[in-house]
Amino acid sequence: MWQNADNKLKKTFKFKNFTEAFSFMTAVALEAEKMNHHPWWSNVYNTVVIHLQTHDAGNTVTELDESLSAVIDEIYKKWKVGS
Repeated sequence: MWQNADNKLKKTFKFKNFTEAFSFMTAVALEAEKMNHHPWWSNVYNTVVIHLQTHDAGNTVTELDESLSAVIDEIYKKWKVGS
């Protein structure tokens, strides 16, 4: 579940290994680019942490962040079903 804190939506995703984590990030990057909305994220080995906020709206959470978070969740669901 995404947490709404400090004017950001935040979520941590876990994978089997670095390759899976990086592949997930690649899939998210392609969708984020289509939406012209880019997450702040970090990756250490099998863990990806994502923060979403809209810079053009004063670094607050907007519908754009909610939409991207839903897209990310769908990508993750498909990822977990396929693994």
